[in-house]
Amino acid sequence: MLHDLLQGLDAGGFLIIQDSCSYSGRRLLWSFIKAALNRAEVVHVLSFEVSEDELKNGLQESPIERLHFHNAYSDPLGWTSRGAFTVDQFCVERVAQLAKQSSRVKPPILVIDSLSWVLRHVSPPAVCKTLQQLKNGGFVGNLISLLHSDMHPRGMVGSLCQLATSVITVAAGGDQAKITRRLKSGKVLQDEELFSIKDDLTVVGQSKPSRADPQEQEADPTANLTFNLRLSDTERDAKEKLALPFVFSKEKKAALLHTSSGRIVYEPDANDDYDQEDPDDDLDV
Repeated sequence: MLHDLLQGLDAGGFLIIQDSCSYSGRRLLWSFIKAALNRAEVVHVLSFEVSEDELKNGLQESPIERLHFHNAYSDPLGWTSRGAFTVDQFCVERVAQLAKQSSRVKPPILVIDSLSWVLRHVSPPAVCKTLQQLKNGGFVGNLISLLHSDMHPRGMVGSLCQLATSVITVAAGGDQAKITRRLKSGKVLQDEELFSIKDDLTVVGQSKPSRADPQEQEADPTANLTFNLRLSDTERDAKEKLALPFVFSKEKKAALLHTSSGRIVYEPDANDDYDQEDPDDDLDV
């Protein structure tokens, strides 16, 4: 699934790469940038955490002529008025204006590095609204963002991930990806993959191997019991032939369904005390 995402997101797709202070997802983000540039896509990078030189050094041997770097790294808060973009400018109008700087007819890909910087200074509802407008307004073809999930409350991270069409969580040493992908049909796909990133940012992925022992999966749960749960052939035959009292056999059904006329015959006993004049004499009333 990771390989499919690197081949390109669906139109209007929004990918979030989650990482933490223990496992960085930035090189994986750069792999997506390089893959887009190799597809002749126009990529706009709104960078709050990495300088232009560091990004271009990381993207060596990539066709960076279609890469547009928007410097929010030098002065993200606008204290010295040196930065080309500040965090308070994160709105659909300003970002759409940046995306229009490329002359291509096809909407460009917008990369945000990272969304955590924006969330520290802009309210989460405003950020979600801007992302939704960018995703659905046709200003950009795809959104790709890095998110440091351990910096934010779990509810905030969950709300952002609900906006995304795909989420990659980097974990377990930085070489494991937990992937969630939402298709247009509404179906949700989930997978876990092991991956490695080469020096040229090529991602090599493979399915996560099962850690369960096959012998343990086939173990008999009744093997070590102190009583026997299995039946011998003789016991099984006896069980099948046993007529249960609440189950009607064919003979019982035929006897109940057979209709015949009948009468009641009463033969008085010699000890019967029956008085024709007072039939209720034996009653204690």
